[in-house]
Parts: sequence; C-alpha cells; structure tokens
Amino acid sequence: MDICELIDSNRISCNAHEKSKKRALEHVSKLLASSTPNLTSEEIFSSLIERERLGSTGVGHGVALPHGRLHGREQAVAAFIKLEQAVDYDSIDNEPVDLLYALLVPDHFTDEHLKIISQLASLFNDADFRQQLRCCENPEQIYQHFSNIPVSVRTQSTGT
Repeated sequence: MDICELIDSNRISCNAHEKSKKRALEHVSKLLASSTPNLTSEEIFSSLIERERLGSTGVGHGVALPHGRLHGREQAVAAFIKLEQAVDYDSIDNEPVDLLYALLVPDHFTDEHLKIISQLASLFNDADFRQQLRCCENPEQIYQHFSNIPVSVRTQSTGT
C-alpha cells in the first residue's frame, strides 16, 4: 500500500496549538472523522487512546504514530498534524512530540497495519525528512512533501 494514498491535505493540520497529548489526539481524531462516514471523532479518539494504554506511540525524534483499529472500516485512512509547540508524549526517547501521523485501520488489517507502521517509523527516522516537515507552513506543503517521497520508498515494506 502506498502511504500517500492514506492521506490528503484535508486531513492535515499545520501549526496546531494543542498543549497536551490528549488534545493532540482529539485534534487528529477530528481530522480523521471529517472524512470517515459513520464514525465520530469520539469513537476514533477512544480507539487511539485504547492503543496508547498499551504503550506510547511516541517513536522518538519528536514523532508519534498513533494508530487504532475500528470494526466496520474497509479502508485504512490517515491524518497528520504538525504542532506549533511540542507536547509531552511519553515517547521512547522522552522527547516531546510535534509531528503526529495517525492511522486508522480496519480490524482485519493485522499484517498490513504492522507493515504500514514499520514503514512510517522508518520514514520518520530520517532526520532530513522530519526537518523538512517542520519547515512546512501549510497543509498543502506538508501533503506535497509526502507526495514527493519516491514511490519505491512509499511502498517498500508493504509489498505493493
């Protein structure tokens, strides 16, 4: 699966003013709900929080990859927020988070879900990629940055 097919500029927020992990997750839940028929932001938020209770999705370097599964979904969908100011996120490196790429997948996406998360973690491990995202000033620039990722990289670990 091409990770760029999961997101569009309508589910991207730039320089969001959220002051906590909870508020950031609420924000990304609203973005996901805006294009997800039959799901409320509250249901999405509950799914993301349920996953966070298992362990923080803060993967280091100021990045979090919150993700959740929901029954009845047919497609994976993603949203991205760049926070104006980093928030405490209980990340593995104890660094605050300012970049959140949230993923919502159907219950039956077990293998694909893990492959997408692995691919995103690898992508966000690139310091240049993170820095370029932090320099973006609007959702369109962020979306363009994701779109500029070579197809071979966007699809490398999902096998499609």
